[in-house]
Amino acid sequence: MAKDTPPRWDRKMQQRLARGEAAALGELYDRFASLVHNLAHRVLDDNEAADQITREVFGYVWENPDAYDPKQGSMRSWVARLTHKQAVHRLRQQEAAAHAGNGGGSADELEDLEERVRRASVAARADYIVTSMPSSLRAALQLAYRERRDYRQAASDLDISADEARRRLRLGLQLLSTAHTRPLPGGSSPPGPQPGRGRTR
Repeated sequence: MAKDTPPRWDRKMQQRLARGEAAALGELYDRFASLVHNLAHRVLDDNEAADQITREVFGYVWENPDAYDPKQGSMRSWVARLTHKQAVHRLRQQEAAAHAGNGGGSADELEDLEERVRRASVAARADYIVTSMPSSLRAALQLAYRERRDYRQAASDLDISADEARRRLRLGLQLLSTAHTRPLPGGSSPPGPQPGRGRTR
């Protein structure tokens, strides 16, 4: 099978959305809504804004299913990139409006905005990595970092060997370390959600 052939679910979902199947949008929402909301909230730190981004992203996917390019990665990755791009755009708009209300931003304030965007982007990528990694790695990381278990305790809780627990923790941490250096997966970012474009129903 060709490397760039999308998984069957992704390909069928794109076809169903292109045919205008409302049930397909519901299925897509059930699968990815929590990912979209969590990524948006990581960037914006605002539930209402994250809700709005979630609506915008799924609206864009519904209106523009052909914008998904299987060669650029999975549909999950595409939806995550759309979310990240839209959330960062919203953050920049909010900050620009706040600075304009204060008579314009100084160089230091603009630098602070860029740092906030960078930190939010890293946090969003880390969230995406954690939710995308195999459940065995995610479980080991959660035990180690949320419940403060050492690798021996994690091994006991997971009913695996200590060596396997160490391996899973090491691999999980290696994946997380890429949040600082890599964009959300799937190659170059597609056009973000644009209200009023695409098909109408």
